[in-house]
Amino acid sequence: MKKQLWFFLKEKRYVLLLFCLFFILFALVYNLYAVKWEAYFYASTLCVSAGLILLTIQLLRFLSSHRERQIKVSSIEQEYETLFPPKTLLEQDYQEMVAILGRRCQELSTAYQTERQDSLDYYTTWAHQIKTPITVMQMILKAEDTEEHQMLSAELFRIEQYVEMVLSYIRLGSETNDFVFEEYALDELIRQSIRKYAPQFIRKKIRLNYEPTAATVLTDEKWLCFILEQLLSNAVKYTYQGSVAISVSPQKVLTIRDSGIGIASEDLPRIFEKGFTGYNGRTDKKSTGLGLYLSKQAADKLGIQISAVSQPGQGTAISLDLSSKNLEIE
Repeated sequence: MKKQLWFFLKEKRYVLLLFCLFFILFALVYNLYAVKWEAYFYASTLCVSAGLILLTIQLLRFLSSHRERQIKVSSIEQEYETLFPPKTLLEQDYQEMVAILGRRCQELSTAYQTERQDSLDYYTTWAHQIKTPITVMQMILKAEDTEEHQMLSAELFRIEQYVEMVLSYIRLGSETNDFVFEEYALDELIRQSIRKYAPQFIRKKIRLNYEPTAATVLTDEKWLCFILEQLLSNAVKYTYQGSVAISVSPQKVLTIRDSGIGIASEDLPRIFEKGFTGYNGRTDKKSTGLGLYLSKQAADKLGIQISAVSQPGQGTAISLDLSSKNLEIE
């Protein structure tokens, strides 16, 4: 209220100054003609009273108009051409500028959405089409079990994962989503992700420790598996010897713990940021900085809390709280 009153008085400052000037002129005239001061004070009181009444009426209208404009602000993007009828030439000029800017913003927004959708369609089509030659190459490499073919298969697997990452990046950034929440046996989802990365564990001779769980979770199968696969991918990538352990607590907190190189303490708070690779990524020179970022984005959409603890040289543990406290089946 104080702010609105200040703006009102600032808007009426010239009227108030003119009013005060009139009082001074009347006082001089009354004094020149030797009119009694009682008459001056009586006339001044009437003028002040009338002025205060008019100012009060104008203040109430000013506040009412301000409230109406504030309501209008919430829908200005859609209703910039249906503003209040201008009361002054200045308001009319401003409304014309607002209308021109509104139409221009709408044109730019439409052009951007069209261009963005075209790009998304292109990359989605590319990602789906590239899967065919990848599958063919995998079949060719499996025909002969040699060390060279195993190395090529591992690199081809990485290519396939990067393609999947592109698709996931597009889907998570889309205004629509394909989430389907159902009750799933957590053990089956974990085993599904483990089977996918089993060749990588075997090739690097990394031991995998996992005890089956009878827990069930309310989630989206595809996206939870995507998160698990990204975490397993990081565990395999940064573990050169030792083991990776997967555990599930009674509170449905799933933890993937590795004995890898760990994460520097100064990097740990930023590992879920987009494009952040940290010291390990700069050393490895193969990190995209998107895996954990996309995992965090997917986890947020699934209502899963994701956290990490790590010690350089001792390994990393990333936990997923799958308790589904805020999720319900519709």
